[in-house]
Order: sequence, then structure tokens, then C-alpha cells
Amino acid sequence: MRSKMCWKRKPIPQIKVQTIQDPQNVFTLPAEDGPHEGTWLQWPHRHISRFRWRRARVLERYERAWIDMTKSLHYGERVHIIVYDEEHEERVKNLLVKEGCDMNQIDFFIIPTDDVWCRDNGPVFVFDENKQLHITDWEFNGWGGKFKYQLSNQVPKCVADYLELPMTSIPMANEGGSVEVDGHGTLMAKRSSILNSNRNKGWQQSDAEEYFRRYFGVTNFIWLDGSKGLDITDDHIDGTARFAHGNTIVTYFRQDFLDPREYDQLKNATNAIGKSYNIVHLPLTKRKCVGRDYGYYINYYVGNQVVLMPSFDDPNDEVARMTLSSLYSDRAIVGIPMKDVMKDGGMIHCVTQQQPRVL
Repeated sequence: MRSKMCWKRKPIPQIKVQTIQDPQNVFTLPAEDGPHEGTWLQWPHRHISRFRWRRARVLERYERAWIDMTKSLHYGERVHIIVYDEEHEERVKNLLVKEGCDMNQIDFFIIPTDDVWCRDNGPVFVFDENKQLHITDWEFNGWGGKFKYQLSNQVPKCVADYLELPMTSIPMANEGGSVEVDGHGTLMAKRSSILNSNRNKGWQQSDAEEYFRRYFGVTNFIWLDGSKGLDITDDHIDGTARFAHGNTIVTYFRQDFLDPREYDQLKNATNAIGKSYNIVHLPLTKRKCVGRDYGYYINYYVGNQVVLMPSFDDPNDEVARMTLSSLYSDRAIVGIPMKDVMKDGGMIHCVTQQQPRVL
């Protein structure tokens, strides 16, 4: 599971429940494996405070993973890269040119950020009732005040301005990695992050569901308890289970769960019309790869032509690759080394954010 970390808590702004006057569904969040216009990345930079106390050359090792993700994705969709400033933009361009990337498929947006976790703080793209693209801006508070977040919390607003897209600010703390949707009306999440007092103090499950119905267009919910304090995210769902093709849940084997009852809940879950999901299993690594923790492959990302899979130089890399290749037979499975990123509490899915294609 995810590596544990020490952190210094930051002041947490309190978010009060605001009743939605018109609960009718207005927006729809499409599934990740639907067609993309592009993928958003926040490129690592020297201003990230945690890099200052990490061992030498950690930034360069991070950048290798970002280069590999960009190279793999940009053949099938655009890659939108958020950089810290003009100097940073020039550095990243030079790196990608040297790697032979088609720069016509890549663009850059100067937006200062606190870190790289675009899934959690970046724009969440939805479709409105007219099937037009819209940005939802959820409150981001550094996973409950654990890390700096003021710059990263501004990213959705800046992206909306750059793209000239309409945006709705939502008075609820919610990170993108804390929710999974199947594209057919069902949302999967964990109480340990969304209903944690460090995010939405005093909220009930029904309060969160009201917002998800309105802004994601879902009607059916699969809630797991999760584990507060397990990692910096308080146990996001994208580290445990994922939807695929609208009818499948990808997760661990039962013996790999900290609480096997969560596996049983997933196996017995039904979709919005009452049908059971297929269950596909991914292993953990055979060897411990980050301190006392095993690596996990659940945190993959589905692009238009590729699936980016965490790799650990472990015998089970190939097992996971074969499983994902069978599940996503129309896409190439590309392994991205993730040991260094996992040490900071996340992996590939945590640093990517899809922009769906308007059909």
C-alpha cells in the first residue's frame, strides 16, 4: 500500500455544508477510459519544498518519469504541461526536444504550483447539459493541511481562464483521486478521505452524495470505509480499486487488503441498474520496494492509445502488464518507473488528469 510519511500540519479552512437548492443533475463526469482531448501534467520543479531535504538528484529522477509519460501519451492525444515560470518552461521544452517529442502535440501553461499532484488539485472536466466542456473547481486544502496548497488550489481557475471555459466553484473539499466513476451513474469512494474532519468537518455521507449527484451526474454509490492516516491522502480510492469499461472493478486480491471486508464490498457491489461488476485482480510487488511497503499497480492511467502502468523492476511487473494488456487489449501497456514518486505518497494516476474530448 502507499508509503507512510511524516508531515507538519497547516491551518485548515473549514467548509460549511451548503444545501443545493436545485439538486437536479446538471453535469456529467465521463469515465477515464473514454476518449480524451489531452492529458494534463504538473511538471516537477525546484521550488517544491520537499525536494530540498531529499537526497541529491531527486528532481532529475522525477523528470525522467514525466518525460516517459509525455513521450508515451503524446502520440495519441495532446499533453498539456503546467510549468512554474518561463525559465522552467524553457527547461522542459529543451528536455522534450532532446527526447524527440513532436512539440506540436505539447503545449505549456505557466501556473505556479506547490507540487506535482495534478489529479488531486487540478481541474476536473465535466460535460454540462448541452454536452459542452465545463470545469469544476473543488476546494483543495493539501489533503487536510498536511502540505502547502495555496498555489495548487488556484490551478483550476487558471486553466479555465487559459482555455476560456466556464467554471463552477464548489464549496466542498475533494481531490480527484478520491473518486472513481464508471461512466454509467456509479461513483466509488472512501469515507476516510472525503468525510474526514480535516476536509469537510461535520459533513454526513448524504451531504457529499448531494454534491456528487449535482456535479458528477451519478446516482449510485459504492462507499468503503478506508483508513485515516494510512498515507497523505487518508487512503484515496485510486490506490485500492478502479473502474474499467463501465462493467469491471480492478482491485487487489483479497489477501492483499488491509481490511478484507472492503474486498467483499467491492465483489458484492452493483451498478446503477443493479448488475454486478466483473472483478479483475492486480498483484502487489513480490518484493518490498519502498521501505516496508510493497509497490502496487492499481494507480495506472488510461490514455487514448496507452495505459501508463507503475513499474518497480519487480517480477510482478510482467504479471501486472499481462493483466492490463488483456483488460485493455486496444492499448499498449507502458511501464513507468515509480519508486521515487511512490516515496512521496502517490504514483501515475495521482499526477495525471484527463481532459475529455467533446464528441
